[in-house]
Amino acid sequence: MLMAVDCGNTNTVFSIWNGAEFIATWRCSTDHKRTADEYYVWLTTLMTLHKMDVHISEVIISSTVPRVVFNLRVLTDRYFSCRPLVVGKPDCALPVAPRVDMGTTVGSDRLVNTVSGFDRHGGDLILVDFGTATTFDVVDQDGAYIGGVIAPGVNLSLAALSSATAALPHVDVTHPAQTIGKNTVACMQSGVYWGYIGLVEGICRQIRAEHIRPMKVIATGGLAPLFQQGTEIFDAIEDDLTMHGLVLINELNKDRDTA
Repeated sequence: MLMAVDCGNTNTVFSIWNGAEFIATWRCSTDHKRTADEYYVWLTTLMTLHKMDVHISEVIISSTVPRVVFNLRVLTDRYFSCRPLVVGKPDCALPVAPRVDMGTTVGSDRLVNTVSGFDRHGGDLILVDFGTATTFDVVDQDGAYIGGVIAPGVNLSLAALSSATAALPHVDVTHPAQTIGKNTVACMQSGVYWGYIGLVEGICRQIRAEHIRPMKVIATGGLAPLFQQGTEIFDAIEDDLTMHGLVLINELNKDRDTA
């Protein structure tokens, strides 16, 4: 079976793919100090709890935190006796190479989402990912990543607002009942929610203005369904975009190795 690992700045997600579907998905906080042994104990405890008897023979990793990759490599070598495929490394092929400025390193999560988005929706896409950062990835008609936009993430902005202002508390992100807040918390929630709706709509409008052909907008990330309530700009919401992309990239590289 395949274990797909998506290591983000905040959380690391592990999913088990049996060849037809994901049979388990677990997440932990991203910590570069977590050892291979700790990962293994955590994973096997969850497998035992869910009465799963699985044999991991393949591992693919996408990581935006380079320092975490070493211990994930040790995990796969020591406990699963296989060499992981790491997205973004020279030995990991993509269906179409990104077209960006020479010397530019594209985040592996953005490459994976591009592959996944193109597989499900075709080309000429804007992929909006509500993660630690809010990213906009532009997919050309042939499936190539051709650039994008990076904005501060929603929770990151909230944390900065409360930490930099003594009188403002930390608040949760929610769809406010009305735009005009009647108290401090409601005012902050409205500002963040409608501020990000305006950010997403505005950036997508500008991207579309620079692109020759019509474009679909696909959203992913935990907060995507919440923001969908306040805008009609999204053509679809994908909750497993990254994991689907990891499966596709793993299959592509398996086919290349056996060709």
